[in-house]
Amino acid sequence: MRIGYLDIAVGISGDMTLGALVDAGVELAELRERLRGLPVTDWEMSAEKVSKAGIQATKVTVTATASDRASHHHAHHQHASYTELRDVIAGANLPPDVVNSSLQVLGRVAQAEANVHGMSLDEVHFHELAGIDTLIDIVGSVIGLQMLGIEKLYCSVLPVSHGFVDTAHGRLPVPPPAVAELLKGYPTVPMDINEETVTPTGAVLATTLCEQVGTFPPMTVEQVGYGAGSKDFPGRPNVLRLWVGQLAGGDESLIIDEVVAVEANIDDMNPELHPYVVAQVFAAGALDVWLTPIQMKKGRPAVKISALATPTDAEVVANAILRESTTFGVRLSRSQRRCLKRETVKVTTRFGELSVKVGYLDGQVASIAPEYEDCLKVAEKHGVPMKAVYSAALAAADDLWQQQPDD
Repeated sequence: MRIGYLDIAVGISGDMTLGALVDAGVELAELRERLRGLPVTDWEMSAEKVSKAGIQATKVTVTATASDRASHHHAHHQHASYTELRDVIAGANLPPDVVNSSLQVLGRVAQAEANVHGMSLDEVHFHELAGIDTLIDIVGSVIGLQMLGIEKLYCSVLPVSHGFVDTAHGRLPVPPPAVAELLKGYPTVPMDINEETVTPTGAVLATTLCEQVGTFPPMTVEQVGYGAGSKDFPGRPNVLRLWVGQLAGGDESLIIDEVVAVEANIDDMNPELHPYVVAQVFAAGALDVWLTPIQMKKGRPAVKISALATPTDAEVVANAILRESTTFGVRLSRSQRRCLKRETVKVTTRFGELSVKVGYLDGQVASIAPEYEDCLKVAEKHGVPMKAVYSAALAAADDLWQQQPDD
């Protein structure tokens, strides 16, 4: 599987994304031709090599021509509405997957603007994100990824700078409110730059098109492209780096994602509360919760409560531990996990129909496990040991070892 990784060292914007794609191998002439499927005319796209703090990168510029600037096409107003831009993309002569992905990107940034300003989507008008450059940045990025054959896109943790930026709404703090809205639920890292480095277009492309934000995925690197930003920062190359390659090992059956481990050491809680606390942490959205006996300072016996959560749910899970247990603090750490592609199938046993989970690795069955709740209900219904039901389910699933995954 061919994958891509956006390495956001300083920032990301729409033109930087296009520049990285072109630098990584997208033919500019072909990209232009495909973008002609949009029902807008009189625009130009150019690319040039520039140096950013000693690194050669590609700078892509999208401009509206003189006749276009004088036209009255609804997509070219300086303050284009969401519905106008949406209709332009929806009416494009482009593949359905390109249209759908582009509409998803545009819709997310429009929803962020609506949330920030307390309005409906139909009332949203773009200012800094207006007009032809917005359409080309969004649709061009989607097309460029397709041209490079990238099936899954990942990106690094997004940097957050500081300062102020002048907008149509007045002077706003950096990152602008729409960017802050788009970054909700995604990992960020502070960066001491007194400028805007992540634009709304860049933020929405990263958080919408990337399946994972965080660590570098296992990859056999084939190409690296550098997209140049417009600004220069002393001692820092303002470039967006795109890594392109094959998922390491070629194993498409593995599901690769990020989880957050939330932990706390507790030595002063009544053990009778343990099951309740675990249940509440599960209810908060934890993927798994467990207790480990440990020994703390001065030989005190204690337990460590551990939970796994998605990056989006990590704060809620952490708050559940803080609220329900006696701890005064929790630890959070990010990890990358690899899971088998799986499906649930029904098997017929002498006790009736039971569900089993089947996991696949490299296209072959790697693990089979009966569903605990099914086995428990059947054991209680028939008054037999649960191990007998479990063994019957495994025996009935024996033929599944030759089964191929359903794609």
